[in-house]
Amino acid sequence: MRADTIFALASAPGRAGVQVIRISGPDAGAVLSRLMGRSLPPPRHAALAGLRDPVTGELFDKALVLSFPAPGSFTGEDVVELHLHGGRAVLSAATQALTGLGLRVAEPGEFSRRAFEHGKLDLTEAEAIADLVDAETAAQRRQALRQMEGALGQLYDGWRHRLTRALAHLEADIDFPDEDLPGGLSDAVRPVVVGLAAELSAHLADQGRGERLRDGISITILGAPNAGKSSLLNAIARRDVAIVSNQAGTTRDVIEVQLDLGGYPVLLADTAGLRDAADQVETEGIRRALDRAANADLKLLVFDGGELPDPATLALADDDAILVMNKADLAGVVAPLVGRPILPISARTGDGVPALLSALEQAIAARYAPSGAPALTRARHRSALEECRENLHRALQAPLPELAAEDVRLAVRALGRITGRVDVEDLLDVIFRDFCIGK
Repeated sequence: MRADTIFALASAPGRAGVQVIRISGPDAGAVLSRLMGRSLPPPRHAALAGLRDPVTGELFDKALVLSFPAPGSFTGEDVVELHLHGGRAVLSAATQALTGLGLRVAEPGEFSRRAFEHGKLDLTEAEAIADLVDAETAAQRRQALRQMEGALGQLYDGWRHRLTRALAHLEADIDFPDEDLPGGLSDAVRPVVVGLAAELSAHLADQGRGERLRDGISITILGAPNAGKSSLLNAIARRDVAIVSNQAGTTRDVIEVQLDLGGYPVLLADTAGLRDAADQVETEGIRRALDRAANADLKLLVFDGGELPDPATLALADDDAILVMNKADLAGVVAPLVGRPILPISARTGDGVPALLSALEQAIAARYAPSGAPALTRARHRSALEECRENLHRALQAPLPELAAEDVRLAVRALGRITGRVDVEDLLDVIFRDFCIGK
């Protein structure tokens, strides 16, 4: 636990109507009292107060102040907030006054870390705060809020408690063979381990849904040269992102734009036209296009309505592809027979683009909309869960109960690392509560 008192700007820097400074630590209340020159207001009640630098005696602002005594605060420590006028001079004077009283500026994430250290948050909830601050779309916000409310941590803690109980049974069978304990404990544990391993596998087989919502869903536009890929990118983005030209092969590299489609974060990429390359630069562009196609979450395959279907583009049609016939506004255009539904659009006039966007939103929602258990959102979660599952599978194959117990113990620790709750006392509590050993 930290013994010093910290402060930091809790609102965005720069000129504003109000700037909020948060103070946390054992001296927070005393600091506010010295700034006010009087006793603290009632907890969680805003009060208007003149704030003076205790060293110089100079009044630097009249502001709203609030106090949150421990443990009923965000960090679990005494916390104070100063709601100052948002000028640079006010902020500078407040900073000078606080440092003059012996406070230090908080390190990045230190308020959340103190909240974790005082048991106010687990690690998944702390991570969710960062995700909520960074959220740019409704789907990201909803996912972060669900995790911040503890849904993910509760799921993993539930699994950890089940494994801890199973491990307690195994340890009791090994360490206390002379006690009056029910027989067949190791056999009783096996269904728990098998069931939990299956739940872990189902949770991991989510196509990275949570991670995609955090980082953005990748959609790649592919097609032959002059099919209208760059024009489509500009039409969807509603601005000139890519250069449009009648000259084939204008796009040589991948051009990306970030979008919000139906509340989902999307990274939309335009790529080089698929054809026999004319030079080394175009060859590299086509290689990058095919690489993006292989790794995209969704593909937009664009066909020229005035041409026969391009075989190279058609070969990329799979369950993750949406087919588009561009230049549908031209006279005499007939949809190419590609054996699949194809959306007619005109990237030039915008006709059909809303229908295409609707189809994209539906495809994204079908894959990434929240359903059932909360989605894991970080690579470290996935790594720990895979390690846990591996240990459970090894426990099921262990020839001796001592080896099985060690594997289950490692699985418990892997789960505990996700939330930051790894406590051997949990195991002892379960043993003595369930079996009343030594009573």
